[in-house]
Amino acid sequence: MKDPLRDRFYGFDEAKKIQEKGLYAFFRPFNARQETIVKVNGKNVLMFGSNSYLGLTTHPKVIEASENALKKYGSSCSGSRFLNGTTDLHQQLESRLATFLGKEDALVFSTGYQVNLGTIPTITRKEDMIFLDRLNHASIYEGSKLSEASYVRFKHNDMASLEQKLSSCKAPGVKFIIVDGVFSMEGDIADLPGIVRLAKKYNAVVMSDCAHAVGVLGENGRGTANHFDLTDEVDLIGGTFSKSLASVGGFIAGNKETIHYLKHKSRALIFSASMTPSSTAAALASLDIIEKDDSIRQKLWENTSYALEQLKEIGFDTGNSETPIIPIYIRDDIKAYEFVHRLFDEGLFVNPVVSPAVSSSDSLIRFSLMATHTFDQIDKAISLMAKIAKEIGVPLRSKAA
Repeated sequence: MKDPLRDRFYGFDEAKKIQEKGLYAFFRPFNARQETIVKVNGKNVLMFGSNSYLGLTTHPKVIEASENALKKYGSSCSGSRFLNGTTDLHQQLESRLATFLGKEDALVFSTGYQVNLGTIPTITRKEDMIFLDRLNHASIYEGSKLSEASYVRFKHNDMASLEQKLSSCKAPGVKFIIVDGVFSMEGDIADLPGIVRLAKKYNAVVMSDCAHAVGVLGENGRGTANHFDLTDEVDLIGGTFSKSLASVGGFIAGNKETIHYLKHKSRALIFSASMTPSSTAAALASLDIIEKDDSIRQKLWENTSYALEQLKEIGFDTGNSETPIIPIYIRDDIKAYEFVHRLFDEGLFVNPVVSPAVSSSDSLIRFSLMATHTFDQIDKAISLMAKIAKEIGVPLRSKAA
């Protein structure tokens, strides 16, 4: 008897080839919670591959809030936000987020990915046009593909490219410019001042996905729009709780009319189970911490400056990164896998980013900082990377360059 699915996927061997070489670096199982030192397959390694930029996932107040919510509300809301899945915690979080981000209202989704799947196709229409930075997150692209509107790409952070696309646009509807606030692999910041200038010139709406910016950029971590003092000029601010806010889930913030419409029309919201009470409470507790104590974020930036300076001094190609996300360009898929494998053997956890996520010539190691890292840990990690890079022939820039 034929098995159509087995026949269809039998030839998929991309991952198998890497596994056969002993260089597979995905789905590595953790045996304990993620801190600056983690246990993977029973082995303690330094963690420089986490999105927990503020290190709050193990903060006592976050854990306590999550445990209390679990005891009070149970493990699940057992339904969608639209019907039986809204608690007073969800409403508190939305109110607090709106105030924190400087917007009239906010709406919480089950994941950050769903924010873009649930927002972009809901607010756009057939006659509209969406303008996307070439390096936007996959969820922005997926949300745009679900939309009836057409979309075009412009060169990464290139305002001349964006203006060329805007000026040649013949769509009769609304123009939407949608970008990451901080680009998740490259670590650079969106040129929101340039985008806002062009949005005003061409009467466009601006949406910034601040998944990697909230908690990192702006006053007490209010994100990219706040960082540039453009909160009022950016129409929609989206993001996730799975990075600095030490939880899981996502949000979109904007004017009351838009959020009200999304509440009643977004299929990704209406037909998905809501964030668990414990996750919601964890996000609320994290928001409390970052609003009241900016010293954690300041330590993150101290670590970032310290690491970037050392990496550049050694000669690693870190691209245009200016945030705690630091790409180390290897520009060869197999060598990137080998680098990660050797580093793990030496006690350092980092993530490979290879094709098709990027072109092979842009393959990189994603080295990310947390506020809880010590300078000693950063020194050890960078020393290991320098050692292995020389051993396997990772190209380094000369100091003169």
